[in-house]
Amino acid sequence: MTRNIKTVFTKAVFLFAMLVLLGFRPDYGDAIVSGSIGEPRTLVPILASDSASGAICGLVFNGLVKYDKDLNLTGDLAERWEVSEDGLSITFYLRKNVRWHDGEEFTAKDVEFTYRSLIDPDVRTPYSGDFEMVEGFEVVDDYTLKIIYKEPFSPGLSSWGMNIMPRHLLEEEDLNNTGFARQPIGTGPYKFKSWKTGEKLELLSNHDYFEGRPCIDRYIYRIIPDQATLFLELRSEGVDYVSLTPLQFERQTQSMFFRENFQKFRFPSFGYTYMGYNLNDPKFQDLRVRQAINYAVDKEEIIRGVLLGLGRAATGPFLPESWAYNREVRATEYDPQKAKALLKEAGWQDLDADGILEKDGAKFSFTVITNQGNEQRRMTLEIMQRRLKEIGIDVRIKVIEWSAFVSEFIDKRRFDAVLLGWGLSMDPDMYDIWHSSKTGEGQFNFVGYSNMEVDRLLVEGRRTFDQAERARAYHRIHEILYEEQPYLFLYVPDALPIIHSRFKGIEKGAAGIGHNFIKWHVPRTEQKYTR
Repeated sequence: MTRNIKTVFTKAVFLFAMLVLLGFRPDYGDAIVSGSIGEPRTLVPILASDSASGAICGLVFNGLVKYDKDLNLTGDLAERWEVSEDGLSITFYLRKNVRWHDGEEFTAKDVEFTYRSLIDPDVRTPYSGDFEMVEGFEVVDDYTLKIIYKEPFSPGLSSWGMNIMPRHLLEEEDLNNTGFARQPIGTGPYKFKSWKTGEKLELLSNHDYFEGRPCIDRYIYRIIPDQATLFLELRSEGVDYVSLTPLQFERQTQSMFFRENFQKFRFPSFGYTYMGYNLNDPKFQDLRVRQAINYAVDKEEIIRGVLLGLGRAATGPFLPESWAYNREVRATEYDPQKAKALLKEAGWQDLDADGILEKDGAKFSFTVITNQGNEQRRMTLEIMQRRLKEIGIDVRIKVIEWSAFVSEFIDKRRFDAVLLGWGLSMDPDMYDIWHSSKTGEGQFNFVGYSNMEVDRLLVEGRRTFDQAERARAYHRIHEILYEEQPYLFLYVPDALPIIHSRFKGIEKGAAGIGHNFIKWHVPRTEQKYTR
């Protein structure tokens, strides 16, 4: 009897050890408190165009595909897929026994409903461009669907990373005005629990998640609009996970306290910061004016002073890590004399010697809006304001609370210029940002850019799977956009997250650190929060 007990115990220990070696995380529980300056606008995923909304939707919903840590497409709600030889169709084979958080079964009908919503002209989604290329959508059975494209469409597969919505809950709803926006039901690793406006959202782990129960039981998203206050919360351990500013990363987290209690990460972000012009404003319709501003702003000064060197100058909409990046496009050097010459050529002169240029009786003055709580953007604007004043342009800065900033100013085109950043897709297709057809309310071409050659090249880049051919199209787009300056392309900041050291299992890859979030865990002896 004793021998049998010892044998069973030995086998159990061996099995436990093997599970640990294979990546099994035995300790469930605790909560992670994430702090952010931005509050989500909506949790209807096909309307979620801001980073705060996207962060929560990414935990509550799934797409058919997703990117792994090495930026390879892998299955999510789809187990596998087949792309036809001519590139005109994709057949998806969906996971079985996946359930929505309310217990209803996920099927191909939910994917079809999401697709129909994306192409519905009455739904204010900025993501319709990829799905307008679909010619036919066939539900073969509950777990198989076939998508037929009008022509070969290279971003087609990656576009199905779009979060899928529940048909049974939303089929009769007006997606632009639905209570679901604040009480979502998804298939993802976390279930929505509550949302207290201006304070926090709380999610609970989905114990029945198809990839396995997340190890962390609760995800709490705290809304703290001011970065200085957010940092104080980090220092008091009121939050576990934030994005640091360069100053915080380089100088304010070097103490023994932070070294003992937190872990910092640094890697290239997949995004860039820019100032976008309202191209309906006559001042900015003159190419020479936009080029002059590019010469007048010292990007390296901003990188040194604001980013503390933790970033790079941007030369357009593609990043050096992407094969779409055109290395022949060089950042314009700071040259205020060249800027003044261009402005004079465009008819702007200081006729009354007050230091501000004039044309047709109007002063060259404009307001740049940006979102509240982002100290880097405010500092960037202050440097730009000083440099532009030196060439006779009066710049005013207006900082606006995030939700109003997007809904009242960006969506409604109520701005002269805007300082913002784009987080980019892994696929370089940017049809929704730059195509002239994407200037409607809620869409991404809110500066009103229109160029027939860019429109043509954007379409060409989607029509071929040959990466060399696509690269040629995107290299030319890169060249045109930097020449025409619909944005003042500023910098590519490094991502600088900091996370409490009790969280284990974090893996940094090409995709950053969030790709394996469901496997992050806290040893039971270190757990801080209980339900």
